[in-house]
Amino acid sequence: MLKWEYALLVRRRQAATTDTGWEVVFIWYGPDGSMTDVSPYGDTALAHLNRAGDQGWELVSMSEDPSLPGNNELHRYHLKRPKTAPAQPRQRMRGSRTVRRTLSP
Repeated sequence: MLKWEYALLVRRRQAATTDTGWEVVFIWYGPDGSMTDVSPYGDTALAHLNRAGDQGWELVSMSEDPSLPGNNELHRYHLKRPKTAPAQPRQRMRGSRTVRRTLSP
C-alpha cells in the first residue's frame, strides 16, 4: 500500500530587521517535525515550489490569509510525496547448507 509523507511551506511577511519595513520569509515544515528557514534559497514562492518538486514533492493545496495584522502567514503550501519504504531485512535461505555425515566402517 502506498504511504505518503507531508510537508508545509509557509510564506510569511514580518517586520524587517532593517529600515525597509517588511520582509518576506519562507519556512519549511518537514515531515520529521523540523522547521527550517529556507529564505536564502529564493525570493519567490515559485522558486521554493520548483525546488521542492525537484525533491519529489507535489503541491496538494494552497491557502492564504492576507488580513492578519502584524506577523502574517500570508500563504501556506501543503505538499506530499510517496514515503519511501524502509529496507526490509534480508531473509536467510534455509536448507542450502545441509551437511550430510556418513559413518565410516
